[in-house]
Amino acid sequence: QVQLVESGGGLVQTGDSLRLSCAASGRTFVGYAMGWFRQAPGKEREFVAVMSWSGGTTNYADSGKGRFTISRDNAKNTVYLQMNSLKPENTAVYFCAATPRPTWKLEADYNYWGQGTQVTVSS
Repeated sequence: QVQLVESGGGLVQTGDSLRLSCAASGRTFVGYAMGWFRQAPGKEREFVAVMSWSGGTTNYADSGKGRFTISRDNAKNTVYLQMNSLKPENTAVYFCAATPRPTWKLEADYNYWGQGTQVTVSS
């Protein structure tokens, strides 16, 4: 059974940092890109960041450029999202996802999803 399990969310203050983790299991993820999405209350789920299997390619939504960093440890089947200088508008449930496809920005591109971890940033 394929599982993606996120962790590391929580309640923080404006300007704080968080590091989210996503541990994947249940199959090989060789060749899979790993991405992060988020869904704020009352809004659709949106793309945050993605990293290719090799780590050689990354892509970020404009909202996270310069503040968010995605990384992965393939030996541990784990992907991370370091979020710095957090703002209240970053409050959302953050999801990790995996895709074998060369397109990465749409939900439909991804085969596997985690259950999400809540990030709340207070002002």
